[in-house]
Amino acid sequence: VQLVESGGGLVQAGESLRLSCAASTGAFTSYAMAWFRQAPGKAREFIAVIGRTNAATRYADSVKGRFSISRDNGKNMVYLQMNSLNAEDTAVYYCAARLSGLRTADDYDYWGQGTQVTISS
Repeated sequence: VQLVESGGGLVQAGESLRLSCAASTGAFTSYAMAWFRQAPGKAREFIAVIGRTNAATRYADSVKGRFSISRDNGKNMVYLQMNSLNAEDTAVYYCAARLSGLRTADDYDYWGQGTQVTISS
């Protein structure tokens, strides 16, 4: 499975961004899909995960109410809508895939290369 993120960039505090992740697999609906992020000097951090059928989601407390994860199984895509961004959201954001479970630990099977998100205050 190959994962390619896009949509990162530089925005001001309070603005929004939508990240996209394209998955190259014929079994996309077999995978739970997640977003993680890693800021400079910090450990990789779980952000959100969505189940295979788009029915179940989990979020980190730090983004709950501001970020929303979704997927389009017909297009093999997963998205992260990020609203009310602040400087603490600055990080490289990674898309990840796992065969089962809405896990928040980073023991995922496949990872993208990451996309940089920078928030200016």
